[in-house]
Amino acid sequence: MPDFLIQLDRHLFYFINHDLANPFFDWIMPFLRNPKFWIPLYLFIIGFCIYKYKKQGLIIIILLALSAGFADFTSASIVKQLVKRDRPCRDVVVSKTDIVRVSCGTGYSFPSTHATDHFAMAFFLIMLFHKKWRWIWLWAILWAGTICFAQVYVGVHFPIDVICGALYGILVGWLFSLLFKKMQPTFDLK
Repeated sequence: MPDFLIQLDRHLFYFINHDLANPFFDWIMPFLRNPKFWIPLYLFIIGFCIYKYKKQGLIIIILLALSAGFADFTSASIVKQLVKRDRPCRDVVVSKTDIVRVSCGTGYSFPSTHATDHFAMAFFLIMLFHKKWRWIWLWAILWAGTICFAQVYVGVHFPIDVICGALYGILVGWLFSLLFKKMQPTFDLK
């Protein structure tokens, strides 16, 4: 990565991790980045899709899980192993001032797998439901974006990690939505 980009990334990290620090964010952000916090939302999505769309709803849930699983595997097991970027808590420069609000983590930083997984799921749902519910764009991006912001705020990822993870997740979600539409060409949102 070019040096100017690394410096910009470190500067943005410092702004989010230090300058935006406040007691409310210190309390809420560790929860927001934890996938277990979102279990009620996941259960709602599963229940809603199966209740409303029956067999097609089950296919939606399976492809939603596959999109997250594919994003997770390729992000964590392939891309991170190729790039090998240290997390902020292990970065030679940033670790001196990093405010780590959760455990640093054992893996590499780029891309953020949380960002990849959640944007894959968010974009998959957006592509399936945006014609019926225009507001799904806002809520799905807000949900995944909040998780990305929390990753930087708590000190475990750089901004570029979450931005690139989000972009890759969007690509994965879009591809899995195309797969669903190919499998279910008559899918109707009534």
